[in-house]
Amino acid sequence: MHKILIADDHAIVRNGLSFLINQQANFQVVDQAADGNQIYMKVEQNPIDILVMDLSMPPGESGLITAKRIHEHFPDVKIVILSMHEEEEYIRQALQNGASAYILKSSPDSELLNALNKVITNETYLDANIRLSEESAEAINAGGANELDLKEYNNLSNREKEVLPLVALGYSNKEIAQQLFISVKTVEAHKANIMKKLKTKNRAELIQYAIHHHLIEL
Repeated sequence: MHKILIADDHAIVRNGLSFLINQQANFQVVDQAADGNQIYMKVEQNPIDILVMDLSMPPGESGLITAKRIHEHFPDVKIVILSMHEEEEYIRQALQNGASAYILKSSPDSELLNALNKVITNETYLDANIRLSEESAEAINAGGANELDLKEYNNLSNREKEVLPLVALGYSNKEIAQQLFISVKTVEAHKANIMKKLKTKNRAELIQYAIHHHLIEL
């Protein structure tokens, strides 16, 4: 039985997907998440085989970044993107960041089920309704999708990557501490390290950096 985590910011979508997937013989939804930080914590706490996630779960970390973090730290977890975004930029970047499949929310249920059955055999799957330009198709097949320069971001610790979107979205130190179960002083230390590593002088510059590098969803 393949264990699945469903991630979407709408409870009705999560519940609908859970109902569909739990009807399949080889798959079981074992947990749900509503944002990027929840996804990471739940994957960390409970082993899963497949993550089915939306790309847009505002306000919070961009799903593209969440996918990248999950892939880097839990490479055995298969990532299936289920998104309303049909733009080639999103598809290319999602695959570059570690997704094994990309499905459109406008497609029939069968596309998601096809994707699940493909990724468990270590295959990549693109929604049959996705139409890519020849250039994008070649880039994806070659593993050469364009990627923003995230060298500075990649130098952040895992906890700093969790704190960053919350700071950029305007959460107070106390709110961040409560959400991540750490002390206010620890949050302040992380914020200082983030500013230093990203070479930003204030929150305005940090927000600009986060938006430019698609790190957050507003």
